[in-house]
Amino acid sequence: MSPRAILRHETWTLEPDREPDASPTTYAMQCAVDGATSPTSEDFLEPQNWALEHCGRHPSHHTYREIITRPWHTWRHA
Repeated sequence: MSPRAILRHETWTLEPDREPDASPTTYAMQCAVDGATSPTSEDFLEPQNWALEHCGRHPSHHTYREIITRPWHTWRHA
């Protein structure tokens, strides 16, 4: 008797996880000049303030990256 495989196509969906028990969305800012990164926060105001303080201490640092960590989940269509 030879082994046999059964294959089937399934449809999956990927979407932001908005369930009450999902991890929170967090924000951080990173200086593109020296790579320094703000603390991560659930409130964007904290990383924004860090970027403004950082550019105040380093007047030639004008470029920043926003880092957003958003929970996602997949689910299979029945």
